[in-house]
Amino acid sequence: MSMLQPPIRAEYEREPEALTDAPAERALPLAQRIWQQSAVRKAVILAVLALLWELIARWQDNDLLLPTFSQTAQAFITDLRSGELLTKARISIGVLLQGYLLGIATAFVLTTLAVSTQLGRDLLGTLTAMFNPLPAIALLPLALLWFGLGNGSLIFVLVHSVLWPLALNTYAGFQGVPETLRMAGRNYGLRGLRYVLLILVPSALPAILSGLRIGWAFAWRTLIAAELVFGASSGQGGLGWYIFQNRNELYTDRVFAGLAMVILIGLAVESLVFDTLERVTVRRWGVQR
Repeated sequence: MSMLQPPIRAEYEREPEALTDAPAERALPLAQRIWQQSAVRKAVILAVLALLWELIARWQDNDLLLPTFSQTAQAFITDLRSGELLTKARISIGVLLQGYLLGIATAFVLTTLAVSTQLGRDLLGTLTAMFNPLPAIALLPLALLWFGLGNGSLIFVLVHSVLWPLALNTYAGFQGVPETLRMAGRNYGLRGLRYVLLILVPSALPAILSGLRIGWAFAWRTLIAAELVFGASSGQGGLGWYIFQNRNELYTDRVFAGLAMVILIGLAVESLVFDTLERVTVRRWGVQR
């Protein structure tokens, strides 16, 4: 039997190799580190689009239909220095903030009622089914009849454009809150508005921010479209009136300059407001990647 047993090897210890001073991670090349910056990639995309615009406009050779990028940039800088573009942008942003904030407050009231009572849920479901498919600009004739020419009509259509997408997204976020968090809030005696603010809002913040983004986009384009009509009616307005007036006078380069101002304001709000808000809240908390 002893012949069937395998031989027993002698035990020994092996010393681990000494650690070197080499870095644990190899540094990326400078060009790759620069390319990883989101701002650099976006700037490259914008530069390529500007180059394509310049080439197509020069190939078409019709300034009335499509001015070159350089002509548009010159008109943009000229009106920016004169203060006209900044004045029109200030008027538009002032009206937009009024309608946007009022729409947020109204959406919060509706969603709070919806998560608190059955009647509130039925009310929110019925109103969103009725009014959410209705374009805000379609209410402009009624707004003119009810509020006349002025900011009241603009604010009315802005509230409509913000209210329904924000309310739907917020309510969907509230519905997705885990039941354990809901039970924890009830165990602490939270009810009504405190329950919504302390439990539902932080948990549903990604959906709420998404609704705020959608509402902002809807409100911004609705305002520009509505200002075209108000500008034609009363002879004053913001960026929409600036675009409309220059289109009537066949200053196509200034029309594109106004459109560029609209785009730049949209990009600034996305990067400086919403991206920053996401970074300091949901991404920092680990709720969203």
